[in-house]
Amino acid sequence: MEPVPEDWTRALAIVAHPDDLEYGGSTAVAKWTSQGKTVVEVLATRGEAGIDGMDPEEAARVRSVEQVEAARAVGVETVEFLDLPDGMLEYGLPLRRTLAEAIRRHRPEVVVSVNFRDTFPGGFFNMADHRVLGLAVVDAIRDAANRWVFRDLDMEPWQGVRFALFGGSPEATHYVDVTGHLDAGVASLQAHKVYFAGLGSDFDPREFLTGMVEPAGREVGVTHAMPFEMVQ
Repeated sequence: MEPVPEDWTRALAIVAHPDDLEYGGSTAVAKWTSQGKTVVEVLATRGEAGIDGMDPEEAARVRSVEQVEAARAVGVETVEFLDLPDGMLEYGLPLRRTLAEAIRRHRPEVVVSVNFRDTFPGGFFNMADHRVLGLAVVDAIRDAANRWVFRDLDMEPWQGVRFALFGGSPEATHYVDVTGHLDAGVASLQAHKVYFAGLGSDFDPREFLTGMVEPAGREVGVTHAMPFEMVQ
């Protein structure tokens, strides 16, 4: 793996659900914000279908609050929700249009998202929302750069995205040295306490993230590293 370039100032994180970014990506966000970079989070849904024993409206409210708390733990001030239906994201022009609008509005140099491959490392099959959202992000970056696509948005194109990073990919190509930022990443994942309680199983955020960043760090010669797949 090669190091992710850090000669940029603005990133846009686009994920499907509250907690998606916190399974590793937010640890890198903590490093970037500590450097003075600006990171904005845009969530396609509020995760309302994520807690079996909780009414979707209440789950949406609780998980939105938890996401804002998670963002604050890693230095992110702006969190937006697109209010698309959790568990039912559909790839197509409407989703690409919505994401292209966000990209043109925020004008990032880097986009961060979730694994769009069929599986996670270890072979676990990826869920539909992740696959749909991640692929739509890749296409929306190109859409946002083309002034003749989605002309009804009446927005200037944004051609400034240099690359996109996808966390949790089985095809990781790059890494961020997150040494010294693990605690912030753990705090961001711990913010989703109601969600984890609703799953009804023991989950240790520190153990999970440590199990990710330590092996990756050994591979590239640093204490802690967060792997990403880069699309240029």
